[in-house]
Amino acid sequence: MNVLIFSIGAALGASLRFWIDSKLRAHYKFPFGILLVNISGSFLIGLFANQMNYLVLGFSGALTTWSTFIVDFYSATQERSYKSSLANLIGSLVLGVLAFKFGFSLRGA
Repeated sequence: MNVLIFSIGAALGASLRFWIDSKLRAHYKFPFGILLVNISGSFLIGLFANQMNYLVLGFSGALTTWSTFIVDFYSATQERSYKSSLANLIGSLVLGVLAFKFGFSLRGA
């Protein structure tokens, strides 16, 4: 049963990631959609850390994407868009950690 609940969350998270990224990529060259879902997912993972909520774990795990982040970073460096690739790298890592920490801090509030 846990696998089914996790899978439902993952299907919802992946679908939402695809929708958000598609909408924002249509308007911006910078991967704002992937940045947004990775930060949001990091927040959710922090908020529900140490809880076995399979729906939330599946959702946030599928919402976030390391692989697309890497492809976006690599593509920007290949296009010699070094400022964009550096902004994506630093923004994703720093904001992701801060979002996780903020979510984690709200658990005890």
